[in-house]
Amino acid sequence: MKHDTAGDPMTGLKWTRRTTAKIARELKKLDIRVSRETVARLLKGMKFSLRVNHKKLSSGKSKDRNQQFEHVASLREAFARRGDPIISVDTKKKEMIGQFKNPGTTWCREATAVKDHDFRSESKGMAIPYGIYDLRKNSAVVVVGKSYDTPQFAVASISKWWLYQGRYQYPKKKNLLILADNGGSNGASPHAWKYFLQSELCQKLGLSLTVAHYPPGASKWNPIEHRVFSEISKNWQGQPLDSYMTCLNYIATTRTSTGLKVRAYLDKKIYKKGIEISAQQIKNLPLKRDDALPKWNYKLCPN
Repeated sequence: MKHDTAGDPMTGLKWTRRTTAKIARELKKLDIRVSRETVARLLKGMKFSLRVNHKKLSSGKSKDRNQQFEHVASLREAFARRGDPIISVDTKKKEMIGQFKNPGTTWCREATAVKDHDFRSESKGMAIPYGIYDLRKNSAVVVVGKSYDTPQFAVASISKWWLYQGRYQYPKKKNLLILADNGGSNGASPHAWKYFLQSELCQKLGLSLTVAHYPPGASKWNPIEHRVFSEISKNWQGQPLDSYMTCLNYIATTRTSTGLKVRAYLDKKIYKKGIEISAQQIKNLPLKRDDALPKWNYKLCPN
Protein backbone atom coordinates (compact mmCIF):
# COMPACT_ATOMS: atom_id res chain seq x y z
CA MET A 1 0.00 0.00 0.00
CA LYS A 2 3.05 2.26 0.07
CA HIS A 3 2.26 3.93 -3.24
CA ASP A 4 -1.53 3.83 -2.83
CA THR A 5 -1.77 5.89 0.34
CA ALA A 6 -2.58 9.57 0.80
CA GLY A 7 -3.03 11.58 3.98
CA ASP A 8 -3.84 14.90 5.57
CA PRO A 9 -0.63 16.54 6.85
CA MET A 10 -2.58 18.47 9.50
CA THR A 11 -4.74 15.74 11.08
CA GLY A 12 -2.78 12.62 10.22
CA LEU A 13 -5.84 11.07 8.57
CA LYS A 14 -4.94 8.58 5.82
CA TRP A 15 -6.80 7.03 2.91
CA THR A 16 -6.08 4.50 0.20
CA ARG A 17 -7.41 4.00 -3.30
CA ARG A 18 -7.35 0.20 -2.92
CA THR A 19 -10.53 -1.61 -1.86
CA THR A 20 -10.59 -3.92 1.17
CA ALA A 21 -11.21 -6.90 -1.13
CA LYS A 22 -8.07 -6.15 -3.17
CA ILE A 23 -5.99 -5.78 -0.01
CA ALA A 24 -7.32 -9.12 1.27
CA ARG A 25 -6.30 -10.79 -2.00
CA GLU A 26 -2.80 -9.31 -1.78
CA LEU A 27 -2.45 -10.58 1.80
CA LYS A 28 -3.58 -14.02 0.70
CA LYS A 29 -0.54 -14.17 -1.61
CA LEU A 30 1.56 -13.77 1.54
CA ASP A 31 -0.35 -16.63 3.22
CA ILE A 32 -2.24 -14.17 5.42
CA ARG A 33 -5.89 -15.17 5.14
CA VAL A 34 -8.27 -12.47 6.38
CA SER A 35 -11.69 -11.27 5.25
CA ARG A 36 -12.29 -7.82 3.77
CA GLU A 37 -14.27 -6.94 6.94
CA THR A 38 -11.16 -7.64 9.00
CA VAL A 39 -9.11 -5.51 6.61
CA ALA A 40 -11.60 -2.65 7.04
CA ARG A 41 -11.38 -2.91 10.83
CA LEU A 42 -7.56 -2.93 10.75
CA LEU A 43 -7.50 0.07 8.40
CA LYS A 44 -9.70 2.06 10.76
CA GLY A 45 -7.31 1.16 13.57
CA MET A 46 -4.49 2.63 11.46
CA LYS A 47 -6.50 5.85 11.01
CA PHE A 48 -7.52 5.07 7.44
CA SER A 49 -10.96 6.17 6.26
CA LEU A 50 -13.11 6.20 3.13
CA ARG A 51 -12.73 9.58 1.48
CA VAL A 52 -13.64 11.32 -1.78
CA ASN A 53 -11.71 14.03 -3.63
CA HIS A 54 -12.23 17.49 -2.16
CA LYS A 55 -12.09 20.62 -4.30
CA LYS A 56 -9.81 22.59 -1.98
CA LEU A 57 -6.98 23.70 -4.28
CA SER A 58 -7.66 27.26 -5.32
CA SER A 59 -6.53 28.56 -8.70
CA GLY A 60 -6.02 31.94 -7.08
CA LYS A 61 -8.22 34.65 -5.61
CA SER A 62 -8.77 38.05 -7.11
CA LYS A 63 -7.54 40.95 -5.02
CA ASP A 64 -10.96 42.57 -5.57
CA ARG A 65 -12.89 39.56 -4.24
CA ASN A 66 -13.96 41.03 -0.89
CA GLN A 67 -14.70 44.41 -2.42
CA GLN A 68 -17.04 42.76 -4.93
CA PHE A 69 -18.89 40.87 -2.19
CA GLU A 70 -19.37 44.15 -0.34
CA HIS A 71 -20.57 45.81 -3.54
CA VAL A 72 -23.10 43.03 -4.22
CA ALA A 73 -24.38 43.35 -0.64
CA SER A 74 -24.82 47.12 -0.99
CA LEU A 75 -26.70 46.68 -4.29
CA ARG A 76 -29.05 44.14 -2.74
CA GLU A 77 -29.80 46.45 0.18
CA ALA A 78 -30.43 49.44 -2.11
CA PHE A 79 -32.80 47.53 -4.40
CA ALA A 80 -34.62 45.98 -1.42
CA ARG A 81 -35.19 49.43 0.14
CA ARG A 82 -36.79 50.65 -3.09
CA GLY A 83 -38.85 47.49 -3.51
CA ASP A 84 -37.21 46.69 -6.86
CA PRO A 85 -36.81 43.06 -8.00
CA ILE A 86 -33.56 41.17 -7.37
CA ILE A 87 -32.89 37.92 -9.20
CA SER A 88 -30.11 35.36 -9.01
CA VAL A 89 -29.51 33.43 -12.25
CA ASP A 90 -27.49 30.41 -13.32
CA THR A 91 -27.56 27.15 -15.28
CA LYS A 92 -27.96 23.96 -13.26
CA LYS A 93 -26.02 20.84 -14.22
CA LYS A 94 -27.20 19.38 -17.51
CA GLU A 95 -29.12 16.09 -17.24
CA MET A 96 -29.50 13.24 -19.71
CA ILE A 97 -33.12 12.31 -20.33
CA GLY A 98 -33.73 8.57 -20.23
CA GLN A 99 -33.66 5.56 -17.94
CA PHE A 100 -30.34 6.56 -16.36
CA LYS A 101 -29.17 6.39 -12.76
CA ASN A 102 -29.77 9.51 -10.70
CA PRO A 103 -27.56 9.77 -7.56
CA GLY A 104 -29.20 9.47 -4.16
CA THR A 105 -31.73 7.20 -2.48
CA THR A 106 -35.50 7.21 -2.26
CA TRP A 107 -38.15 5.27 -0.35
CA CYS A 108 -39.73 2.57 -2.51
CA ARG A 109 -40.74 -1.08 -2.38
CA GLU A 110 -38.49 -2.05 -5.27
CA ALA A 111 -35.41 -0.41 -6.77
CA THR A 112 -35.97 1.08 -10.22
CA ALA A 113 -33.98 -0.61 -12.97
CA VAL A 114 -31.78 1.77 -14.95
CA LYS A 115 -29.22 1.41 -17.73
CA ASP A 116 -25.83 0.04 -16.67
CA HIS A 117 -23.99 2.72 -18.68
CA ASP A 118 -24.71 6.41 -19.23
CA PHE A 119 -24.24 6.61 -22.98
CA ARG A 120 -25.31 9.94 -24.47
CA SER A 121 -26.31 8.12 -27.67
CA GLU A 122 -29.00 6.21 -25.73
CA SER A 123 -30.58 9.33 -24.21
CA LYS A 124 -33.74 11.04 -25.44
CA GLY A 125 -31.96 14.37 -25.24
CA MET A 126 -30.32 16.73 -22.78
CA ALA A 127 -32.15 18.84 -20.24
CA ILE A 128 -30.53 22.25 -19.67
CA PRO A 129 -32.19 23.83 -16.61
CA TYR A 130 -31.70 27.60 -16.44
CA GLY A 131 -32.93 29.10 -13.18
CA ILE A 132 -34.12 32.54 -12.15
CA TYR A 133 -34.52 32.98 -8.39
CA ASP A 134 -36.48 35.96 -7.05
CA LEU A 135 -34.80 36.76 -3.73
CA ARG A 136 -37.55 39.06 -2.47
CA LYS A 137 -40.45 36.66 -3.20
CA ASN A 138 -38.54 33.42 -2.46
CA SER A 139 -39.80 31.98 -5.74
CA ALA A 140 -38.08 30.63 -8.82
CA VAL A 141 -38.66 29.88 -12.47
CA VAL A 142 -36.61 27.14 -14.15
CA VAL A 143 -36.64 27.01 -17.94
CA VAL A 144 -35.52 23.64 -19.32
CA GLY A 145 -33.85 23.95 -22.70
CA LYS A 146 -33.28 21.17 -25.22
CA SER A 147 -30.45 22.53 -27.38
CA TYR A 148 -27.48 24.51 -26.01
CA ASP A 149 -26.66 26.65 -22.99
CA THR A 150 -25.97 29.93 -24.78
CA PRO A 151 -26.24 33.60 -23.76
CA GLN A 152 -29.32 33.90 -25.97
CA PHE A 153 -30.98 31.00 -24.13
CA ALA A 154 -30.06 32.51 -20.76
CA VAL A 155 -31.59 35.89 -21.64
CA ALA A 156 -34.67 34.23 -23.18
CA SER A 157 -35.18 32.39 -19.87
CA ILE A 158 -35.00 35.62 -17.88
CA SER A 159 -37.48 37.15 -20.33
CA LYS A 160 -39.89 34.27 -19.67
CA TRP A 161 -39.60 34.86 -15.93
CA TRP A 162 -40.53 38.52 -16.39
CA LEU A 163 -43.43 37.84 -18.76
CA TYR A 164 -44.88 34.93 -16.77
CA GLN A 165 -44.20 36.12 -13.23
CA GLY A 166 -42.06 39.23 -12.68
CA ARG A 167 -44.26 41.87 -14.29
CA TYR A 168 -47.27 40.75 -12.23
CA GLN A 169 -45.35 40.69 -8.96
CA TYR A 170 -43.69 44.05 -9.66
CA PRO A 171 -46.30 45.89 -11.77
CA LYS A 172 -44.81 49.37 -11.41
CA LYS A 173 -41.13 48.44 -11.35
CA LYS A 174 -38.71 48.72 -14.24
CA ASN A 175 -35.34 48.49 -12.47
CA LEU A 176 -33.96 44.95 -12.15
CA LEU A 177 -30.84 43.71 -10.34
CA ILE A 178 -29.30 40.56 -11.84
CA LEU A 179 -26.77 38.54 -9.80
CA ALA A 180 -24.80 36.05 -11.91
CA ASP A 181 -21.71 33.87 -11.90
CA ASN A 182 -18.53 34.94 -13.63
CA GLY A 183 -18.53 32.21 -16.27
CA GLY A 184 -20.80 30.23 -18.55
CA SER A 185 -23.61 31.58 -20.68
CA ASN A 186 -24.21 34.51 -18.28
CA GLY A 187 -20.56 35.24 -17.54
CA ALA A 188 -19.01 38.69 -17.33
CA SER A 189 -16.96 38.24 -20.52
CA PRO A 190 -19.28 37.05 -23.35
CA HIS A 191 -20.35 39.94 -25.58
CA ALA A 192 -23.48 38.02 -26.59
CA TRP A 193 -24.74 38.05 -22.97
CA LYS A 194 -24.72 41.85 -22.84
CA TYR A 195 -26.04 42.19 -26.39
CA PHE A 196 -29.09 40.02 -25.77
CA LEU A 197 -29.74 41.64 -22.37
CA GLN A 198 -29.98 44.95 -24.20
CA SER A 199 -32.07 43.75 -27.16
CA GLU A 200 -34.44 41.39 -25.35
CA LEU A 201 -34.87 42.87 -21.86
CA CYS A 202 -34.13 46.55 -22.26
CA GLN A 203 -35.48 47.26 -25.73
CA LYS A 204 -38.39 44.82 -25.92
CA LEU A 205 -39.48 44.83 -22.27
CA GLY A 206 -38.40 48.34 -21.25
CA LEU A 207 -36.32 47.21 -18.27
CA SER A 208 -33.30 49.00 -16.83
CA LEU A 209 -30.72 46.46 -15.69
CA THR A 210 -28.00 46.49 -13.06
CA VAL A 211 -25.78 43.42 -13.43
CA ALA A 212 -23.31 42.23 -10.78
CA HIS A 213 -21.14 39.13 -11.20
CA TYR A 214 -19.69 37.11 -8.35
CA PRO A 215 -15.87 36.87 -8.40
CA PRO A 216 -14.21 33.88 -10.11
CA GLY A 217 -14.41 30.74 -7.98
CA ALA A 218 -17.25 32.12 -5.86
CA SER A 219 -20.26 30.60 -7.64
CA LYS A 220 -21.36 28.78 -4.48
CA TRP A 221 -22.26 32.18 -3.00
CA ASN A 222 -24.77 32.79 -5.79
CA PRO A 223 -28.12 32.41 -3.92
CA ILE A 224 -29.77 30.23 -6.57
CA GLU A 225 -27.11 27.54 -6.07
CA HIS A 226 -27.90 26.72 -2.44
CA ARG A 227 -31.49 27.94 -2.21
CA VAL A 228 -32.98 26.42 -5.37
CA PHE A 229 -30.71 24.04 -7.25
CA SER A 230 -29.75 22.04 -4.17
CA GLU A 231 -33.44 21.60 -3.30
CA ILE A 232 -34.28 20.42 -6.82
CA SER A 233 -31.48 17.85 -6.61
CA LYS A 234 -32.89 16.58 -3.31
CA ASN A 235 -36.38 16.36 -4.79
CA TRP A 236 -35.40 14.11 -7.68
CA GLN A 237 -32.58 12.15 -6.04
CA GLY A 238 -32.70 8.45 -6.80
CA GLN A 239 -35.28 8.98 -9.56
CA PRO A 240 -34.40 8.51 -13.24
CA LEU A 241 -35.40 11.48 -15.40
CA ASP A 242 -37.02 9.30 -18.06
CA SER A 243 -38.73 12.16 -19.91
CA TYR A 244 -38.75 15.94 -20.12
CA MET A 245 -42.14 15.93 -18.42
CA THR A 246 -40.72 13.97 -15.47
CA CYS A 247 -37.89 16.49 -15.21
CA LEU A 248 -40.34 19.42 -15.26
CA ASN A 249 -42.63 17.79 -12.67
CA TYR A 250 -39.81 17.24 -10.18
CA ILE A 251 -38.64 20.84 -10.60
CA ALA A 252 -42.17 22.26 -10.24
CA THR A 253 -42.94 20.21 -7.10
CA THR A 254 -39.81 21.40 -5.27
CA ARG A 255 -40.79 23.01 -1.96
CA THR A 256 -39.00 23.98 1.25
CA SER A 257 -40.02 24.72 4.83
CA THR A 258 -39.17 28.39 4.20
CA GLY A 259 -41.85 28.65 1.51
CA LEU A 260 -39.88 28.31 -1.74
CA LYS A 261 -42.09 27.84 -4.81
CA VAL A 262 -40.76 26.83 -8.22
CA ARG A 263 -42.33 26.93 -11.66
CA ALA A 264 -40.92 25.01 -14.62
CA TYR A 265 -41.23 25.57 -18.36
CA LEU A 266 -39.90 23.69 -21.39
CA ASP A 267 -38.17 25.71 -24.10
CA LYS A 268 -38.17 23.74 -27.37
CA LYS A 269 -36.39 26.42 -29.38
CA ILE A 270 -33.05 25.48 -30.93
CA TYR A 271 -30.41 28.03 -29.94
CA LYS A 272 -27.36 28.38 -32.15
CA LYS A 273 -23.89 28.12 -30.70
CA GLY A 274 -21.10 30.54 -31.51
CA ILE A 275 -23.11 33.67 -32.31
CA GLU A 276 -20.43 36.34 -32.56
CA ILE A 277 -21.04 39.85 -31.32
CA SER A 278 -18.31 42.31 -32.28
CA ALA A 279 -16.60 44.73 -29.93
CA GLN A 280 -18.09 47.56 -32.00
CA GLN A 281 -21.62 46.29 -31.36
CA ILE A 282 -20.88 46.27 -27.64
CA LYS A 283 -19.40 49.75 -27.89
CA ASN A 284 -22.66 50.97 -29.40
CA LEU A 285 -24.71 49.66 -26.46
CA PRO A 286 -25.86 52.13 -23.78
CA LEU A 287 -23.67 50.22 -21.32
CA LYS A 288 -22.38 52.03 -18.26
CA ARG A 289 -19.68 50.27 -16.28
CA ASP A 290 -19.07 50.71 -12.56
CA ASP A 291 -16.02 52.91 -11.97
CA ALA A 292 -14.61 50.80 -9.12
CA LEU A 293 -15.05 47.28 -10.54
CA PRO A 294 -15.97 47.71 -14.23
CA LYS A 295 -15.26 44.11 -15.27
CA TRP A 296 -17.93 42.70 -12.95
CA ASN A 297 -20.53 45.48 -12.70
CA TYR A 298 -22.46 47.40 -15.35
CA LYS A 299 -25.83 48.88 -16.22
CA LEU A 300 -27.97 48.68 -19.34
CA CYS A 301 -31.07 50.68 -20.15
CA PRO A 302 -33.51 51.21 -23.05
CA ASN A 303 -32.29 53.59 -25.76
